[in-house]
Amino acid sequence: MSASRWLVFGGIALIAGGMLFGDIFAVFVLHQNGNRTGALLMAAVRDLKAQDANSIRADFRQIGGNLEDRGTKVDTHVHMTDAGYLALLLALVQPLVGLSQQTKTLLAKLFIAGGTLLPLGIFLIHYVGLTYSPFPVIGWASILADCAGLVLIIVVVVELWGIYVHFCGGRKQNTESDLPHPPSWATRILLSGGTVLVLLGFAYGVWYSAFDLYRHEARETAILSTMLDATVTSQSDPMISVADYGGLAAERAVKIAAHSHIIEFGVLAILLSFVQPYVFLSERWRRRWIIVLLAGSLILPVFVRLELNLGLVAGGIADIGGLMVIISLIAILVGVVRHSGNMDTASGAQL
Repeated sequence: MSASRWLVFGGIALIAGGMLFGDIFAVFVLHQNGNRTGALLMAAVRDLKAQDANSIRADFRQIGGNLEDRGTKVDTHVHMTDAGYLALLLALVQPLVGLSQQTKTLLAKLFIAGGTLLPLGIFLIHYVGLTYSPFPVIGWASILADCAGLVLIIVVVVELWGIYVHFCGGRKQNTESDLPHPPSWATRILLSGGTVLVLLGFAYGVWYSAFDLYRHEARETAILSTMLDATVTSQSDPMISVADYGGLAAERAVKIAAHSHIIEFGVLAILLSFVQPYVFLSERWRRRWIIVLLAGSLILPVFVRLELNLGLVAGGIADIGGLMVIISLIAILVGVVRHSGNMDTASGAQL
């Protein structure tokens, strides 16, 4: 396959894999981890009130472990999807990279390998730790993630150098032709739908920063002060403050997640609009999968935002929305594979 096809195929696969991992994490890990962390925080408050220093250290050690577990899984999800977005962007600029076709294909394969190994290394950080590591603070999983990240940086730098060579009129061998952009229904709907999603995400972000951001910061300071005062003076129950802090963290998390997810889905739709020439599906099925993708892209952030009001029902509907996006991405990925097979068949027929 050409460099562009490698990057389109790998980019969509990375995005679908990252979203699938995020869906599994949200269902089986996120809420359970939050409940354990809240219980440990309450235990730490009780131990602080009892002035048990050893138990307090043990509680916060376990809290740190839970936060690391959650953080590495969130980073795995984010890094995998972001690597997919970057791969699609690189696929779009391949006609402007003034390097040989063999070099561009090698760079594309290296990028996909790095985009796969980086989130894998991040995921293993919590489980591998410092076991058999030659460094005092960096484990083998961190080394794997750092090396994969370095590969991505090198590939991007070389691609930028290729763009510089192209615009300076340097040597260009077997550069790929520009992607055709016929005014098809799929392209128009993805562009317009993605733009609307991005605008909605920005509008919600403005609303959150204007009405909730500073209020949340003030509430956080007040809750922590009340928690410490109640622990020291014993005039009130500190567990009430712990519960209030957990509620504030949940409210902040769902609002930020709704804001970020709707923008990410909008960017994804815009990027997919440019790679439609690589999707070999009938017009009817292409329209169906695009509608499913855009519907899921709206359902997920809306019902993530409604989790505070509707509870687990909203969370389940949000997961269904994420699953709709994943299934549509897999269908588009099948279309990319069929396009590659169609191109190979056509080349064989010409030979």
